Amino acid sequence: MSDLAIRRGVAPALAVEGLTYSYARAERPALVDVSLEVAPGEFVLLAGRSASGKSTLLRAACGLVPHFHGGEVEGRVMVAGLDAIGAGPGEMAAAVGYLAQDPETQVVSTTVAAEIELPLEMRGDGAADRARAVEEVALALAIPHLLGRAVDTLSGGELQRVALAAALVTRPRLVLLDEPTSQLDPVSGDELIWLLRRLNEEWGVAVVLAEHRLERCLAAADRVVAVEEGRIGFDGEPREFLAWTRTADPTLMTPAARLFSLAGIEPLPVGVRDARRALEGRATTVPHPGKGSSEEISPRPRFPRLGKRDKSPRALEAKGLWVELDDGSGPRDVLRGIDLAIAPGERVALMGRNGAGKSTLLRTAAGLIDPVAGRVAAERMALLTQNPSDYLVRERIGDELPGEAGYAALRAVGMEHAVDADPRDVSGGERQRLALAIALAGRLDGEGVPGLVALDEPTRGMDRGRKDGLVALVDRLAAQGAAVVVATHDVEFAAAFAGRVVLLGDGVVIADGAGADVLSGGWYFATEVARVLDAPGVVTPEHGAALLAGGSP
Repeated sequence: MSDLAIRRGVAPALAVEGLTYSYARAERPALVDVSLEVAPGEFVLLAGRSASGKSTLLRAACGLVPHFHGGEVEGRVMVAGLDAIGAGPGEMAAAVGYLAQDPETQVVSTTVAAEIELPLEMRGDGAADRARAVEEVALALAIPHLLGRAVDTLSGGELQRVALAAALVTRPRLVLLDEPTSQLDPVSGDELIWLLRRLNEEWGVAVVLAEHRLERCLAAADRVVAVEEGRIGFDGEPREFLAWTRTADPTLMTPAARLFSLAGIEPLPVGVRDARRALEGRATTVPHPGKGSSEEISPRPRFPRLGKRDKSPRALEAKGLWVELDDGSGPRDVLRGIDLAIAPGERVALMGRNGAGKSTLLRTAAGLIDPVAGRVAAERMALLTQNPSDYLVRERIGDELPGEAGYAALRAVGMEHAVDADPRDVSGGERQRLALAIALAGRLDGEGVPGLVALDEPTRGMDRGRKDGLVALVDRLAAQGAAVVVATHDVEFAAAFAGRVVLLGDGVVIADGAGADVLSGGWYFATEVARVLDAPGVVTPEHGAALLAGGSP
């Protein structure tokens, strides 16, 4: 039993003993002899690389493994006195709330209110109790305005919050969350983490959260459990975890910790506040513009301006673009007079809050949505949408991408090792990379390279190492003349690849400039290093460390 559980004299909310599990047809186990306890009211952050076993561990804790995924299992999993392996997901629903990595696969009702109310109906709660619980959880997650909406009209971030509301509405003793902020904008992501912190502090709810963007939640966690190739590699406090990452796996370091490590400053900070306190008294500002400015760090791209006389080539051009969508309550303007031009070879991050119009812009450019006014044109466009499951129709990855071109695409995204696996059994990050391979198969070289590659939230489920691989792929496509536009909430990824950032707000362009300019100097659409140092144009750990060392970034 954990120290916290011993002190409180209560049984653990989750107890895993000697758990070993293999998916059907898998070459090696996904989990190997895992033992873990989580106390009531404890906030546990589950860290690890893509496909390390995090999602499988969460599935086992709610009964989906082995009952839904099949395979072979050994060991024991207990939740609130229930045997998760013996009981299965139906009986477990009353004791545990679960948010999957791909919430679109969880939603079964037609309206938001019905989806949130469904777990209460299955439990047999009365009408008044159901109504109050739905209203309270909707208020907690800031989605009361969505209750009357049809679920098929929601954005990815909205759908994620609805699925989370359904997981929380029964007030379970244990909540399991797999990448819960992956489709949320920075504001919504931060609000969600602190809501979860409040749940386990005030309601005694145990939270186990698997996340790749550790900087979002490390400061809120009581404890970090790192999974390495199906085994527990680390189990301890957040600051101890950061020290462990230095030698065990530096890709798991947060940007602020990497900044301090590169600058030789001890101890490594757990969050922004911790880092800023450690740096009090140090000079961390640079002149702007001029030497050390963002002009020097990331040159401003010379993108074409719209105009009758401008004949420069464009991979994407929108002029006066208006788009209306009907969410069931009548048409509403989603894009409002968008003017935008993107040149061949540009690397552009398309950012903005949930519902700002990012996905709609990409889908309209691809011809999937008709505008009501204005025009948009894209050159030989390849589009990866938010939901990778849309691309997966077969039971074997090799059958999704047959032939030499298919294997080359798998190799380009690091998935060549999984040709015999079932797409349903791989991790969320692997499904994302598989969908990317399908979108680009046969179009990675020569004349087949698209004029415009548009990726909608492609980093969901990816660790930093895989994101670095995606940055390399973006650079490769851009070097071959393709414009690459990535709609993303991941500011750290945007800082790594984007020469230009276009920020949307309520269907209009509110900022458009060099990545180092847009991603510094703000509160939310800024990298962790930018929030720590507050120096114009300094957005990466490497530039920040150079600044702290006394040189120009």
